[in-house]
Amino acid sequence: MTEKPLIPLVCGIAKIHKDVNDTPPLRLIVAADSTECFKCQDDFWPNERHDTCLVKSVNFLSYEETLGVVLICAVIFSAPIPTGILVIFLKKRDTPIVKANNRELSYLLLCSLVLCFLCPLIFIGYPNQLMCMFQQAVFGIIFTLCVSCILAKTIMVVIAFRAARPGNNLKKWVGTRVPNSVVLICTLGQSLICIIWISISPPFPEKNMTLQLGVIIIQCNEGSLIAFWCMMGYMGLLASISFIVAFLSRKLPDSFNEAKYITFSMLIFVSVWLSFIPAYLSTRGKYMVAVEIFAILCSSLGLLSCLFFPKCYIILLRSARNTKEFVMGKNDSSSKKS
Repeated sequence: MTEKPLIPLVCGIAKIHKDVNDTPPLRLIVAADSTECFKCQDDFWPNERHDTCLVKSVNFLSYEETLGVVLICAVIFSAPIPTGILVIFLKKRDTPIVKANNRELSYLLLCSLVLCFLCPLIFIGYPNQLMCMFQQAVFGIIFTLCVSCILAKTIMVVIAFRAARPGNNLKKWVGTRVPNSVVLICTLGQSLICIIWISISPPFPEKNMTLQLGVIIIQCNEGSLIAFWCMMGYMGLLASISFIVAFLSRKLPDSFNEAKYITFSMLIFVSVWLSFIPAYLSTRGKYMVAVEIFAILCSSLGLLSCLFFPKCYIILLRSARNTKEFVMGKNDSSSKKS
């Protein structure tokens, strides 16, 4: 037996009195002691006595509420970390650890991670037309740029190892042309998806009045769910390819062991976003936005910690290992003692 939907009614005399000069009115008042009832307007809800229609409260992820403040603090404390690492890499750009890991690609990856950490800021606040239209597209393009850099790094690890073998013709592919092309092509693919999405069926703000009684939930409607999941699927495809290639290359010699860190970083990234899907589908309103922000921060931190923290550890605390011999794996026994 299904329950009938609750209709917001007020009871009173036939004539409803509006507060003067209310546009729209903050409340609709009716006289008591009558058997005649009226349905409140969509933006209103009756009080406990059912003799007045009060305007519904508006609910969205605000900068002022506790959840919004916590998320903003997380962004403020997280964004400077990749910025600081970028400064370290720029200062130590001529050291073997930095040079061995494709400096320009590392710089671009760190810049994209800074943007990833700042990305949640466009999800917090009152959802207007411009905010809803571009927040998912900006998120998708920035994260695709980040994953594309990692994919390019993975491909270069394999090419560099195979090019070192005698008689191999892959040496001509060692350089900046291949990784730059991978990053550009992959990012343009995601950009094309987002442009088509915004052009055909862009996201828009909507008022959800049925999810919670007496509350208007302001949220962004994706517009086209197919386009949204195409964007997420494209990003997941790039991450999966990078994970598979890095996993298969994880046992390469020590001079090219960055594949191990890429494997762990992609494992964390894929795990976070696979967990995000059921959580995102089971929530609504500001909690749905909070889940996406949490996934953005966790996946960004996972990539940063796996790819750059080990290098920073050697650069800052184990400078004796920051040598060409150590990077090339020619003094494993002496390095382990240190």
